[in-house]
Amino acid sequence: MNKIAYINDQPYAIQKGESILQFVKRSHSDKLIPTLCDTPHLKPFGACRVCSVDVALEQDGPAKVMASCHTPVSEGIYIYPSSERILKLRKNIIELVLTNHPLDCLTCEVNNNCELQEVAARVGVRDVRYPVGKDNLNRTRDLSHPYMTSDLSKCINCSRCVRACDEVQGMFVLSMAGRGFESRVIKGMDTSFIESSCVSCGACAQACPTSAISDVYESKSIIADEKIRTICTYCGVGCNLEVAVKDEKVRFIQAPWDSKVNSGHLCLKGRFAFSFYNHPDRIRTPFIKKNGVFVEANWDEAYDFIASELNRIIKKNDPDHIAGISSARCPNEENYLMQKFMRAVIGTNNIDNCARVCHSPTALGMQRTFGTGAATNSIDDIKHTDCILVFGANPTDAHPVTGAKIKQAAMKDTTLIVIDPRKTELARYAHYHLQLKPGTNVALMNLFFYYIIKEDLIDTSFIEQRTEGFEEFKQHILSQNIDELESITGVDRNLVHEAAIAYASAKNAMSFHGLGATENSQGTSTVMLIANLAMITGNIGLPGVSVNPLRGQNNVQGAADMGCQPNQGAGYLDVTNDEIHALYEDFYGAKLPKHIGYNIPQMYEAALQDKLKAMWIIGENVVQTDSNSQMVIRALSKLELLVVQELFMTETARLATVILPAASFLEKEGTFTNGERRVQRVNRVVNPLSGTRPDGQIITEIMQRMGYPQPDYSAQNVLNEIAQIVPFFKGITWQNLGKNGLQWPVADGGGDTPTLHEENFKRGKGAFYKQTYKETSELQEHSKDYPFIITTNRGLEHYNSGAMTRRTPNEQIVTEDVLLIHPDDAKEYSINNGDMVCVESPRGKTDIKARISTAVKKGILSTTFHFSEVMINNLTSDVCDSDTQCPEYKVVAARIR
Repeated sequence: MNKIAYINDQPYAIQKGESILQFVKRSHSDKLIPTLCDTPHLKPFGACRVCSVDVALEQDGPAKVMASCHTPVSEGIYIYPSSERILKLRKNIIELVLTNHPLDCLTCEVNNNCELQEVAARVGVRDVRYPVGKDNLNRTRDLSHPYMTSDLSKCINCSRCVRACDEVQGMFVLSMAGRGFESRVIKGMDTSFIESSCVSCGACAQACPTSAISDVYESKSIIADEKIRTICTYCGVGCNLEVAVKDEKVRFIQAPWDSKVNSGHLCLKGRFAFSFYNHPDRIRTPFIKKNGVFVEANWDEAYDFIASELNRIIKKNDPDHIAGISSARCPNEENYLMQKFMRAVIGTNNIDNCARVCHSPTALGMQRTFGTGAATNSIDDIKHTDCILVFGANPTDAHPVTGAKIKQAAMKDTTLIVIDPRKTELARYAHYHLQLKPGTNVALMNLFFYYIIKEDLIDTSFIEQRTEGFEEFKQHILSQNIDELESITGVDRNLVHEAAIAYASAKNAMSFHGLGATENSQGTSTVMLIANLAMITGNIGLPGVSVNPLRGQNNVQGAADMGCQPNQGAGYLDVTNDEIHALYEDFYGAKLPKHIGYNIPQMYEAALQDKLKAMWIIGENVVQTDSNSQMVIRALSKLELLVVQELFMTETARLATVILPAASFLEKEGTFTNGERRVQRVNRVVNPLSGTRPDGQIITEIMQRMGYPQPDYSAQNVLNEIAQIVPFFKGITWQNLGKNGLQWPVADGGGDTPTLHEENFKRGKGAFYKQTYKETSELQEHSKDYPFIITTNRGLEHYNSGAMTRRTPNEQIVTEDVLLIHPDDAKEYSINNGDMVCVESPRGKTDIKARISTAVKKGILSTTFHFSEVMINNLTSDVCDSDTQCPEYKVVAARIR
């Protein structure tokens, strides 16, 4: 029988772990008890006592005043939230709070979402009997930051902002200083926002009840026409956004508290960097290049020209002289249509997407070992793990909400192991930082395995029952020369030993890997070893364990799921398999190609050899983001037809024959699949800008123009089609995705799968693969003349080529790419902080500003690639992972002067 407690003498069932406040809100009403210092997903604080209630042990018995936010509810108690003395107490508390606040709050008509004003009205405060305790009106406003402002004259010292900074972001920028009437919130060492270590996540502004801290969009002062929930367009975390719209314009964005992904948390890109959507630079009409000059065209002219050129190329050559690159920033439905267009209308498997240049080793490596190339667990499993391994990733910059969760876990003493050539933010919190030489991942992993096997920390039962190939793998590991491995990696073997024992000894261990693991000549080998590490210790198929890739773009997972790759169609089905081929032909009602098509690097090579005449690129600025930029430019320039669908005139769009103006994520609908396989609804927030069209509509209309009977575009209808052909989408419908989406595979009845491989692997038994370290040809051929290694990375403030974020105030926070260089190297080359440095590789050179830093070891350089003025990918090579042709961005031979 359920345990019960009473609210105003009425019985209600208790749920385990509830506070009185949670119990009353759930059982009776969330309006019955006002709160001020309490807010969802922050720990109960109990400072203001506005939430006080009377609690008695028996009906009509003596009652005691208790703060409901942190008092546990217990069986049989009687709760009276609105007794006469409680109402009087609340009114008195609010009067006292208002002595530290401008009294015009009570009559203010502008700040109509002020929580203090709302609570004052609820408890009946119309004026204040007490004198003002301090002269807050003289506090200077902080307007130093492009997004964050503070007017601490409105501060009531509830500490919600301080707690949000600590508990949500883990930055500890804000704190309380002073005593009594002199107590106040300060930033850092009592400085401004811009001078502090604030990362602009906005958690403090969303938590503040009075606009003492707010954002420049004045989110607490605007009554929106509506608030629409959608999904962020940036990284693969897949944060939920609550977008406020007024007069058909986006006014501000907040994080919904009930999101399973980000529960009230966003980074500065997701919360603030949205103003690109209606920027004056948006392309608003199709263009056709004539005699080297772009000429405006209408949509019919553009479609007719494209269809005519594609048909001409097919007739003159064959369909394999045409290729397409889809976009990991487009919804699943648009990616699905793009691969369908290339296969069913053009007749080629020359289709790929940006997962090729980031996570193709993840897909192949995990498919070989597990049978499925996707994250095994939910990010939320961080709450249930004892050890976290972060391999080649900097999530606090590239995946900030997930990074904050990992950081919070480390601060609560969850063991953290970081494997990275740079001293990242997480490395400062790590118990073990293995700072290896770029490109030596396989050597380090073999050393890791050596100590696990030597210490007999393997999960014998799991290995025997659920894996194959272990004995051969074991003998290979034990035959390794650990002196040589230590020398190759540059990491102290004793530190590796300790880290290996910590991982293997943990009850539950999770691993997260990023581009530092994949963008190497042995990327697939590295991912297979990461998967093998989970298997050798039994960290698969349970809560709190994982092999989780951190996806760099918002729909990398989805673009691959939808078949935007040359060897696998929608649902990862093999296009060369006779049975699968027949299935696709029947479903699409068209004759389809059966041979594997070109991947992205092969497309460039084919174009240079006149084997590729046309390309269609959606939303990818490949000139700036793909490796060896000058080679990419030469390849695209040789094409007879280059169609680019874009928001802005990017470096790639400038080379186009036809530019088609696309819609941003705020102007379209569909679904994104985040890095934990969660399929979530993207809802249209505003209508497409005049002259632009959603990518799905564009693809549909060109399919129709070329004679294919594709129905007019509707994201919901395309999702229904996907569910018929993609096995793990079978149970997904627009309606059952709800607010928080579903993690595939989703069964017919709509049940999803937070944890993969619980009982067996898709391939049957998990496979061990032995790997031997091989030095990349980049260093074998060039290290003598180019003694430095450059490794590229991403920054927090900008995204990929910067096409979006550089059209927001983010550019005021970070204004340029910089080159990290160790102090010893800087001294040797007489380089001072801020000097311009010429960096050369065998492919080219660029000038970039130096930043002297111990984040990198001697001989290692590091930089981002967000600014086209630098074009760092002029330096990167066309060396690729041998299995997947994923470019090796992380190891570039260079010299400086």
